[in-house]
Amino acid sequence: MGKQIDEKAEEIFLVLTMAALVLLIFSQVVGRYILGAAPSWTEELARYIHIWQVWVGASYAVKKGEHIRIQAFRNLFSHHGRRLLDSAALIIWFGLALFFAIFGTKLVYLSYINGQISPAIQVPMWMVFVAIPVGGAGMCIRLIQQYRYVWTAASTESIQLEKGA
Repeated sequence: MGKQIDEKAEEIFLVLTMAALVLLIFSQVVGRYILGAAPSWTEELARYIHIWQVWVGASYAVKKGEHIRIQAFRNLFSHHGRRLLDSAALIIWFGLALFFAIFGTKLVYLSYINGQISPAIQVPMWMVFVAIPVGGAGMCIRLIQQYRYVWTAASTESIQLEKGA
C-alpha cells in the first residue's frame, strides 16, 4: 500500500495543483472582467504553482517516458545501437538534471540568505525556487531508473529475440 502511495505522489500533486491553478486563474478572470479589479496575489500565486508543476511534471514525465524524442532516427539503428544511443542520451540528460539540482540548490541558498520575498504574497522566494532542485533531483532518480531499464529490459528482449520468442 505504501509503495502505491509513493508512486502516485507526483500524480496527485500535479492534479491538485492543476485544480488550484484553474481556480486561481478563473478568479483572476472573474475579478478583472466582472468586478473590474482582481487581487494581484492570484496571478503571482498561479505563476509560482505553475513553476512547481513544470519541475515536478518534468520528473513525472521521465518516469512515464513521455518526454519528446525523435524515434525515426533511433529506429535506424540495430537493437544494440539503440541501447547505446539511449544510454548516451540518458547520460547527457542526467548531467543536465544534475546541473539543475546542484545550481538550483545554490539559488535556493542565496535566496534564503538574501531574504528575498515575493512582491504580492510576501512568501520567501526560496520556497518557490526549491522547485528547481526538487525537479532536478527527481529527474536524476528517474533517469537512473530509465538507464537500468534500458540495459536490463534490453538484454531480456535480445535473449527473447535470439530464442525466437
